[in-house]
Amino acid sequence: MSTDAFLARFGAPGASQPDPVAAAQTAMRNALPRRFYEEAAVLERDGLFHVALDGKTARTPARNPLAVTSRPAAEALAAEWQAQLEKIDPARMPLTRLVNSALDGVADQQKAVRAEIVRYAGSDALCYRAAEPDTLAERQGAIWNPIIAGVEAAIEACFVLAEGVMFAAQPAGTLEAVAARIAAIPAPLALAGAHNVMTLTGSTILMLALADGQLDPDAVWSAAHLDEDYQIAIWGQDEDAAERRVIRRQEFDAAALLLLQG
Repeated sequence: MSTDAFLARFGAPGASQPDPVAAAQTAMRNALPRRFYEEAAVLERDGLFHVALDGKTARTPARNPLAVTSRPAAEALAAEWQAQLEKIDPARMPLTRLVNSALDGVADQQKAVRAEIVRYAGSDALCYRAAEPDTLAERQGAIWNPIIAGVEAAIEACFVLAEGVMFAAQPAGTLEAVAARIAAIPAPLALAGAHNVMTLTGSTILMLALADGQLDPDAVWSAAHLDEDYQIAIWGQDEDAAERRVIRRQEFDAAALLLLQG
């Protein structure tokens, strides 16, 4: 579940937004507003970095200032706005959409968002392994086991692994340790990024590995798509699936930036 979809489920001020792929598709179908500004820049005000359109702070759909605590994140936001052409296309602004969700929704739903991340840890994708073929199972072990070990060392708890699709409950102490780590993620921006990284990878473990600097974004993305890439190597990739993956990667990159810089 994406952060936008999460907000739609649990409620947020103003209109809820669809998941990233649906948002992009909807934006492409709808009439787009004309670009009304010449320059998008970053201005530092009151300890925050504002996205300024011709010197005036941009606003979220709920009319909150489009302002963040990190200059790199603000510069990336401003770059999205500056890159717009004659019309403003939200499909080409994944970071802006995520920051809007963070400021307009996650800020008021922190407890529920954190709980959702912990819930994912209870059925984390990295804990479910293929029984066959041996080459896939071996690849999962080679790539995923060190990642899990690193996260286990960081939270001082152990995950239970399972074969196939049979559910394997995680120890209560492990989920408590995960919850304690999630509680330390700043809200709303880094928390929104954490939620979307988790959603797009199917893994709280991978999100924690990224947050703690164990892996960089490229390594996280690769680990999350290990099974998919194995199948692509055998059968090839569908064109539509490839396009959807490109969109997901853009959303992932925005979420990773917000997690690490928010």
